Amino acid sequence: MHARRNRFRFTSLILLSALAFPAGADWYQQQRDLMGTRVSVELWHEDAAAAERCADRAFAEIGRIEAVMSTYIGASEISFINNNAAVSPVEISAEMNFVLRESLRFSELTGGAFDITYASVGHAYDYRARRKPDDRTIAHGLAAIDYRHVELADGTVRFRHGAVRIDLGGIAKGYAVDRAAGVLRDCGVADALVSAGGDSRILGDRRGRAWMIGIRNPRDPDGIALRLPLANSAISTSGDYERYFIDAGERVHHIINPSTGRSANRSWSATVTGPDALTTDALSTSIFVLGAADGIALIERLDGIDAIVVDNHGKLHYSSGFEPPANGG
Repeated sequence: MHARRNRFRFTSLILLSALAFPAGADWYQQQRDLMGTRVSVELWHEDAAAAERCADRAFAEIGRIEAVMSTYIGASEISFINNNAAVSPVEISAEMNFVLRESLRFSELTGGAFDITYASVGHAYDYRARRKPDDRTIAHGLAAIDYRHVELADGTVRFRHGAVRIDLGGIAKGYAVDRAAGVLRDCGVADALVSAGGDSRILGDRRGRAWMIGIRNPRDPDGIALRLPLANSAISTSGDYERYFIDAGERVHHIINPSTGRSANRSWSATVTGPDALTTDALSTSIFVLGAADGIALIERLDGIDAIVVDNHGKLHYSSGFEPPANGG
């Protein structure tokens, strides 16, 4: 059971998107496009010039992490790893070592539902071009999807299979949001919200009030049916509506089930709350893949973590730290 439970009463359904708040006299808000998504920083500071400097530092930190961990950047550290680690061990930064170790830890915790080697097949998908790999390509790539192919030792990483590729898309944004929040804290900011797509990290609260985070309906892009009050915590949502296309009636989306090499199909969305965004990012991806029953069972074993899953029939499932509506609506 959880060491501590936050209990909320939900009155309607939906899944994630941080709500925009009007900035007050001492609130500073800015948005930029980084890591393939819209990043928002909102913070409270008595000095407007200091607020802007702090926000700039937070965005710079996210941009730095993108330059290290994006597979879309040819000169990134992760691209160098993908190009060389199957040949010989590659020396990696302490930061990359940390994120890779955390990734492998979540792989162990989730029985492989979270697996950064999904990219061994996932790289063959192109959602903008509406292209997916054929059955033969998937079958060939599946042998390379196994987190145990990634070997970390003495500040190096090596791939034990020649076709392995890794992608940190299920954890890097959460890590970046946490780092940005840490930058704000070091800058003297006590109350702030940093969001990157479906991942948010909250410092403090909204000057004595909880932040209201909207949970998006996965089948209604304009629908915010639920507002969740949070303070000094993190929240992440993974959904099949973020990057997808429809092919012969099938929703082909970016969350790949490592066991099949195909889009996971047990959930429409999964939201996780917890102490930090690296954790909630990795776990929201994991329980999306696992589906409601296995995903909620996993969450119930973890202290300080809660979740809501919308299954593939649109039904909501809650961990015990959340209280669903009495009428079931």
